Amino acid sequence: MVVWLAPRMRWNLLRTAQPGMQIARGTVLLLSSVCFVNALRFLPLADATAINYTTPILVVLLSVAILRERMTRARTAFVVAGFAGMLLIVRPGASILHGGAVFALAAAGFYAVYQILTRMLRGDDPRVTLFYPALCGTVLMLVALPFLEHSASMPWIDIALIGLTGILGTVGHFLFILAFQRAPASGLTPFTYIQLVWAILLGWLFYGQFPDVLTLVGIGVIAVSGLLLAWHERRRARGAALVAEPPAVD
Repeated sequence: MVVWLAPRMRWNLLRTAQPGMQIARGTVLLLSSVCFVNALRFLPLADATAINYTTPILVVLLSVAILRERMTRARTAFVVAGFAGMLLIVRPGASILHGGAVFALAAAGFYAVYQILTRMLRGDDPRVTLFYPALCGTVLMLVALPFLEHSASMPWIDIALIGLTGILGTVGHFLFILAFQRAPASGLTPFTYIQLVWAILLGWLFYGQFPDVLTLVGIGVIAVSGLLLAWHERRRARGAALVAEPPAVD
């Protein structure tokens, strides 16, 4: 990102009216990533991703508490349905409820805070908002490095895959920032449910892991409720626009 952005922006790449919030946002994203990577050590990709999708529930609740967005009946129904879907996946008492599930739920909590902070920083240059998590991640991981076990050598294919992950993550987060600058947090999160489909397909193709029936039902409940909320929010926005603009008269 320095190679991409610094030649044009120089020190403006660090200029923000809310440095504390930018640092906090970068830190919670790192914590979310660390928790999710550790969840994948214990859970199949689809299960970990599905549990992580308690994030939209938390985003809706935090949007009301912090951003003062209104809690409509549709959003309330989505929170209830999403929680029910999460219980079908986690199933308290089942074998899935162990350290991996706790990591996935923690990742969801940190990521929800990250989304809310992204919305609160919508006035900043999106390139600055993109750069701070990378800066925070680099500094914090360098501090932690001496205390972690790591190998001095790594296969070139692993290095290439990590580099590809960084590129895809950077592009994805930049698009994410642009979206949150243009729309309410509670209305955007349902559109991320396509990730559940990809998680199931990729987990099946690459690792031979396919969710059981109850997990699929839980994923379906979460995804359908989110898509219905997105459809409702779109209709509501169109209705508000029509009311705000009186018909033209001769």
